[in-house]
Amino acid sequence: MAQCFICHQASPFISQGLNLCHNCIKNSWEEALPLIRDAHQKSRKAFGLPLKVSAAQGGISCHLCINECKIAEDERGYCGLRKNDHGVFRGVTNRHGNLSWYHDPLPTNCVASWVCPGGTGAGYPLYAFRDGPEYGFKNLAVFFHGCSMNCLFCQNWHFRKLTLKPPKISINDLMAALDESTACICYFGGDPTPQLPYAIEAAKVALTKKKGGILRICWETNGTFHSSWVEEMTLLSAKTGGSIKFDLKAWDERVHLALTGTTKERTYTNFALVAERAKKRKEPPLLVASTLLIPGYIDEEEVRHIAQFIASLDRDIPYALLGFYPQFYMADLPPTPKDLAYRCLAVAEEEGLTRVHLGNVHLFS
Repeated sequence: MAQCFICHQASPFISQGLNLCHNCIKNSWEEALPLIRDAHQKSRKAFGLPLKVSAAQGGISCHLCINECKIAEDERGYCGLRKNDHGVFRGVTNRHGNLSWYHDPLPTNCVASWVCPGGTGAGYPLYAFRDGPEYGFKNLAVFFHGCSMNCLFCQNWHFRKLTLKPPKISINDLMAALDESTACICYFGGDPTPQLPYAIEAAKVALTKKKGGILRICWETNGTFHSSWVEEMTLLSAKTGGSIKFDLKAWDERVHLALTGTTKERTYTNFALVAERAKKRKEPPLLVASTLLIPGYIDEEEVRHIAQFIASLDRDIPYALLGFYPQFYMADLPPTPKDLAYRCLAVAEEEGLTRVHLGNVHLFS
């Protein structure tokens, strides 16, 4: 049981990763901010990652994500994937990535499986092989070893051990994993954002190789990519029956910064941009949202505001509320309480959303 360093309250719903309660994050921000910065720097130092966003005067600029790094000579950007070597980026490129992959039999535990072609047959026969779950087919799951955020609750935090390794996987290497039973490619991680040029180029090569056959291009992302990428990402998913799944981590900016180390601004802007384009292809849904229900930090009010935001764009956008498993620097928290999950479900429906789903229910306590 941790104690909040500001109000000194002790609770099982306060993580030692922050040592701050939800209330003090929101209402004692000036005191909380230095503690938040220390927590994030500690979590990054353990893996040799840059402790803060690069902002070197005269450094070379990277515009892929919200961080807009200006990287000094012999230093790396915040994601850790690119290094300034005498004024030239070294590291990941549009042809070589720092990633791993595996085949996942369909239907998978994908965030969107409850509405996507692989899990339901939605869009058959144009986008799905079967009029129902695609048993006998598989997803090519592409896991990117890098991220533009620094979530203290990261459910896949092990990628940090690989982020600083040289990029070894060429597009040709990845394409060797593509075969006739591959129904979709899902980019996740980490996050695909820091390696978007590679992901997009690989998707184009894969679709050429499939020669017009079914191959959905899907994304699971924190949404921090530069908004200039929205059109190309959306087009790839829209024309193939794929989806773009945004993880809306928090609504309150202070809570978002405390949990992820990053502002929510770009994520919500990009979500709105994709939502407008998603109105042109309702089924299968092009846009899906999710929120991880972190006990003590993501409560009904956070979910209420997120649901209001989604409903203001389109009430039919699917929204998944996901069970939390204790991980990384928030491993001391309990799993999502069942009563919290059902209260959040009710709140999202009260705000007018027509498609709300509880995911990872086996994790509820």
